[in-house]
Amino acid sequence: MEQDSACCSPQGKGLTLPAPPRVRRVSAALRAEVAAGLVPLKGGFFQMGAAEGRYPDDLDSPPRRVFLSPFAIGRTTVTNALFARFVAETGYRSTAEVEGWSFVFHAFLRDPARYPEHPVQTPWWRAVAGASWQAPEGPGSSVQGRETHPAVHLSWFDAMELAEATGTRLPTEAEWEFAARGGLKGKRFPWGNDLVPPSGHRHNVWQGRFPHVNSAEDGFAGTCPADHYRPNAYGLHNMTGNVWEWTSCWFGPLPHGPLPPRDPQGPEHGPGRVIRGGSHLCHASYCERYQVHSRSHNTPDSTTGHMGVRLAR
Repeated sequence: MEQDSACCSPQGKGLTLPAPPRVRRVSAALRAEVAAGLVPLKGGFFQMGAAEGRYPDDLDSPPRRVFLSPFAIGRTTVTNALFARFVAETGYRSTAEVEGWSFVFHAFLRDPARYPEHPVQTPWWRAVAGASWQAPEGPGSSVQGRETHPAVHLSWFDAMELAEATGTRLPTEAEWEFAARGGLKGKRFPWGNDLVPPSGHRHNVWQGRFPHVNSAEDGFAGTCPADHYRPNAYGLHNMTGNVWEWTSCWFGPLPHGPLPPRDPQGPEHGPGRVIRGGSHLCHASYCERYQVHSRSHNTPDSTTGHMGVRLAR
């Protein structure tokens, strides 16, 4: 089933300004912990994009030669434990908490019929009052026992506030893809071209019949710990699958020019901010966007149970 890219991650109200107030910086101890979780990369030239993309509207092909300066990026996505410390130190309230609701996948709800369906061809997304990063399935749920899982229901605004408070930033789209590839050229995944290599599952995506039957052959029906599965050659975990990750860039055509673009920042505006990596809900029958070149986008205020963030500097 071919669908518009936004269907992979349902959109919020399309706010253009952050709902929560800006926050002060966190403690030196937390900033040091965040910095210690960043992996330095040398940068250089690489081919960004796919030889042939499956979804024309994703604008992910043909590949473009890009140059990146040295940068650092998170070994994992931001975990519930880390986000909880950020909130404890700053009193920050996320977009979902301020707005009072977020999107939850139907299979994680005891009674999905109680909640409004997403209106654009994705009835498996339900608008759940009270869902947020600390109540991922709505009232009565918590992140207890999931402290090492990625923090979800985070908007782009939340990601930016966290980054500023911790002395980091969001990766550009080009930096994200460079990091995801782990030095491999022309491969589909951070480890090669096989969705499931002989050594076993390497990321958390949907197995079975989407959206009703997830056989969880990779070990997880929802999110998995942020450092689960073997890392890529750069030491980075779960660059594909598990949760979509916000980048700093607006969605638009890949970088281009007569010479390889240097440290491209993306277009000045677009329909949404780029998200990368796919999630535990991606499946070839509906959203085959769990590859290193895959891209989608969402409005900066949007929050869902399968979107998180990885920091950079």
